[in-house]
Amino acid sequence: MQGLNDKRVIVTGGGSGIGRAICQRFGEEGSIVAIFDINGSSAEATAAMIRDAGGKADAFRTDITDRNDVFKAVGDVQRNGPVDVLVNNAGWDEIAPFLQTDVDLWRKVIDINLYGPLHMHHAVLPSMVEQGSGRVINIASDAGRVGSSGEAVYSACKGGIVAFTKTMARELARSGVQLNAVCPGPTDTPLFAQVAQGEAGERIAEGLKRAIPMKRLAQPSDFPGIVCFLASDDAGFITGQTISVSGGLTMHG
Repeated sequence: MQGLNDKRVIVTGGGSGIGRAICQRFGEEGSIVAIFDINGSSAEATAAMIRDAGGKADAFRTDITDRNDVFKAVGDVQRNGPVDVLVNNAGWDEIAPFLQTDVDLWRKVIDINLYGPLHMHHAVLPSMVEQGSGRVINIASDAGRVGSSGEAVYSACKGGIVAFTKTMARELARSGVQLNAVCPGPTDTPLFAQVAQGEAGERIAEGLKRAIPMKRLAQPSDFPGIVCFLASDDAGFITGQTISVSGGLTMHG
């Protein structure tokens, strides 16, 4: 990809799954990667993988639901130079029919999947506007585009992130800051593994594989390419877009 070498990149939820794969790819592209994750040891493990491969990376134990924590971590990164790319990847859910859920679960899902990215945008975007350049890639979900049974509040948050991305892309286009959203379909991650446990979970996984035209779940390695592309000079005229990475499960024009 053009223009990623020595760019300073923050990736939230970079300690595992899709986030780790994205961090590793940015490392391969020569970027300076800041890995934010609530699990500090997982973040450091990702950073070590990048450094062992010859890349540049640092780990930051960060709770994105805590505004003060976010601003402190972003400030620590910015002491070494401006942030060029922000990837809001961190997310969490617990699958259950909406009428069987309670306010405490709603609050946790909203804090992580909606307020977390809002905190990150508020902390990072001012410096991008000031420098007249920057890229934000928000990892939303096809659940936010087409809905997903058992994920009502999560879907609401991810749909909100898609709308927020489009709105900020409009507001900041003349400031040189571009924002786009990537929407994963069902993906074989540690979070999915928690859901697909036991006989019922296996049925869910197999049913999804049958429904996906490419006949498999996504892997974390299916996402870094599109994320790094959107962060690169090759995507210099792309903003406000929503891109589904789902093996054809959800097609739209």
